[in-house]
Amino acid sequence: MATYFVGDVQGCHSELQQLLDLAQFDAQQDELWLTGDLVARGPQSLDVLRFVYSLGDRATTVLGNHDLNLLAVAAGHAHPKKKDKTENILTAPDRHELMSWLQNRPIMAEHPTLPVMMTHAGLSPQWDLATARHCAREVETLLRSDQGTWLLGHMYGEEPSHWDPRLTGLPRWRYIINSFTRMRFCRNDGSLEFKCKESPADKPAQLAPWFELRKADADEPHLVFGHWAALMGKCPLPKIKALDTGCVWGNQLTLWRWEDNAMFSLNCPVYSSGE
Repeated sequence: MATYFVGDVQGCHSELQQLLDLAQFDAQQDELWLTGDLVARGPQSLDVLRFVYSLGDRATTVLGNHDLNLLAVAAGHAHPKKKDKTENILTAPDRHELMSWLQNRPIMAEHPTLPVMMTHAGLSPQWDLATARHCAREVETLLRSDQGTWLLGHMYGEEPSHWDPRLTGLPRWRYIINSFTRMRFCRNDGSLEFKCKESPADKPAQLAPWFELRKADADEPHLVFGHWAALMGKCPLPKIKALDTGCVWGNQLTLWRWEDNAMFSLNCPVYSSGE
């Protein structure tokens, strides 16, 4: 049995299947962990959802910002974005089953036996691991409750940008969701900044990648994340794997195998011109 981690698929179902074949993924024996953003700009988002759903317990995916937006659209709280190719999901006969399954996915996942965890965008530099776990469970519980649809309609916004454990209600939940699904750069005080989406080499001087500011404990698990295509899989910290390599923008889809540290990449066509 092998454990595979793959970056943002973004509706690139054919490319995902080719990459899994390249790595000799066995759906009966192996595990597939996905960094979120299963859907959006690629042409086969419905096929991706159906495939990951069909894997059952062999697949673990976390919620990304595009996944959450799809849930908000399906619930009637947001309008479809022009660049998203998710219309057929909203009219599919299994729409309700797929949306219910997606809404019940975690926002942070930890492997039960391996020292590795996964989120879509990373972990806030203002959190220790215990706080991150608590915040994840808090929002996951809310999304799966009767208030879940309400939260999907009120999660949008960029404030507060700074964590305070005294935060309550919507400001607290918005910060948690933004940290787990939208974060890239932070200001030097650790507060979130959302406008810059470039690579670290092109950033303004007052900003830093979240992973350079976060002080992780030495015994923390490895962390896998996606979301930040401009990194092209490059992260200087040995226990952090950046796996979004921009498949939907015409770059690569990337897969990492835990057991032997093997990396597999597949060149992809251009499906979208920007985020």
